[in-house]
Amino acid sequence: MFWGALLLLLSTNAVASRHDEDLMSFVTLPEVRALKWEIEHYDRERMAPGYIFVAPYGQISPERPTQKYQQYQVGPYIYDDSGMLIWAGSPMYDNENTFDFKPVNNIDSKTHLSFIVGWASDGSKKGHGALVSEHYEVEKEVQVINDLHDFNMHEFNILDGGKTAVACTYRNARVNLADFGRPTEESWVTVGGFVELDVATSEVLHQWDSLDKIALHESNMFHAWDGPATGEPGWDYVHINAVDKNEAGDYLISLRFTNTLYLISGKDGSIIWRLGGTESNFDQDFTFSKQHDAKFVSSNGTHHVISMLNNASDERGNDENTSSGLVVELDTTVNPMTARVIRRINRPDSGLTRLRGSFRPLPNGNYFVGWSERGYSSEHASNGDLLMTARFTSDRYSTYRSYKGEFTGRPVAPPDVVANVYGTDDKDTTTLIHVSWNGATDVVQWKFYAQSYDRGDPVYIGSTNKTDFESMYIADGYMDWVSAQAIDAEGNVMHTSKVMRTEIPSNWKASGWSGSKYGPSPDDPSIIVAANDASKLSSSNPSGISSDKAAELIGTNSTGSIASSDHSAAQYADAKEVAKAVYKAYDIIKGIGSLLVFLLVVGILGGAGFAIWRSIRDRRKRSYQHVPSEEGLPTEEIRLTSTGRE
Repeated sequence: MFWGALLLLLSTNAVASRHDEDLMSFVTLPEVRALKWEIEHYDRERMAPGYIFVAPYGQISPERPTQKYQQYQVGPYIYDDSGMLIWAGSPMYDNENTFDFKPVNNIDSKTHLSFIVGWASDGSKKGHGALVSEHYEVEKEVQVINDLHDFNMHEFNILDGGKTAVACTYRNARVNLADFGRPTEESWVTVGGFVELDVATSEVLHQWDSLDKIALHESNMFHAWDGPATGEPGWDYVHINAVDKNEAGDYLISLRFTNTLYLISGKDGSIIWRLGGTESNFDQDFTFSKQHDAKFVSSNGTHHVISMLNNASDERGNDENTSSGLVVELDTTVNPMTARVIRRINRPDSGLTRLRGSFRPLPNGNYFVGWSERGYSSEHASNGDLLMTARFTSDRYSTYRSYKGEFTGRPVAPPDVVANVYGTDDKDTTTLIHVSWNGATDVVQWKFYAQSYDRGDPVYIGSTNKTDFESMYIADGYMDWVSAQAIDAEGNVMHTSKVMRTEIPSNWKASGWSGSKYGPSPDDPSIIVAANDASKLSSSNPSGISSDKAAELIGTNSTGSIASSDHSAAQYADAKEVAKAVYKAYDIIKGIGSLLVFLLVVGILGGAGFAIWRSIRDRRKRSYQHVPSEEGLPTEEIRLTSTGRE
């Protein structure tokens, strides 16, 4: 009966915990629930250096405050190419949706970060473009201009020098339907355009939109046979999703619902040429449609190299069988002008990216493609060879774009440290220390220190290599005050954490304690370290060491204290091994959800082991409210018909 009830209880807990198996959790940052990755490497040696930049979201529209889940899951995140978390940026803007998160290398000698913060659920904030330093401090916030609904989610493109940026705009207008042969009718449409903004002041320096420049008949969304939209927002007939600027001062824009890229004159706003669509000015050896993320690779006035994601599909259907990244070369000196593909990167799974996405060449000649849904991304060599694929473990999140680039993170805030003590009696205690430093990129080792009281001298107690976002160290004895130092590859101290007091169980007996009534007393770290040193010296000297030498090592006389210290050292070593075993077993349980392993651990290790496992479990386990999946056409937020259906 007992084992049946226990099995039922554990089975229920195991099923419940599966709901968040796609999220990481941390002792040092309990509020953060970063997404896990599934990553496959095919030729790691040829991959470009750098990190992956994504901005996961569950739904485009912001959630109402009463519905907002507590854990920080959405927002800007940086990972390495193994899926290890580098920076959780969601707390910076209180878990708001962010878009177009990427490294920016064209301002000065340092790498900055930029992204778009989505509008607030209550409409009090219209969103903005954010520029962030290597210290994760906000340098600039570029605000919404004019009377627009929000800072549009598609683009925040910092131009060379960092003084200006370009962004997409959407506004509603009434148009006459004479282009459809219906001059007596009018319809509401959504006009697509762009602005160039002063990054320091948010001033509009240049503005352009499609009204009176792009005819209705170029649209693949609004047709002559469609009825007029009698109310706002109307037909989204062009849908701008990318803008860039070349040295000549002209703008490249992508209009998804015309299947066309346009070069817009920076002088008078006229259309210099069209690439693709029904009115292309080029002789092309390729087709593309529903494209995203069109950018200049190079441009000298007569020849242009352009990259883009060829979605080749949308939610209504597809024009090709596979989405691809394209690099095309345009020659405007010949008649007719020519457009030729110089590199095509097909989606690795031969699938279609119907919404969103990005495609960028990397500095070493590789290509990085964001296929969007579930964060699906891939890296390819300059010849197109597949080097890596990655996607979120979760099917509840996507990212509008994903990027790869080099970045050095230097957080201003110190590392985070949390310590807990466990034990079964006064001579058998162990301190578990967890440490992380959100956003730091160059930590290779952690050094740990303990103090006998809050202002005591720090005593070095050990170190561990950094192999994950959060590291754990197991210290012998009850270390009451602890701290950690971040060490770089050259052995330099990068930063030191605050001195934190070790947490103790609220109920020692419930945690398996059988020692003194009030629980253990904190140990003097210098004595514990000396005892361990003596134990190590003894084990390395088969003939033994003198009691006087041992006494010298631990600072006591040679009558009686030696044996006690050796005994204590052995006790602490045993406790340490138990803790290691428990933590290793916990990782196995977390990874495969094995009830049998759990029962084995509980049955064998008992008291102290169970207490350690339970504490780690309680700290790491954070239930969440389910994030709503994407509904309708979340990325194409503007309604496409006058009926109000999305």
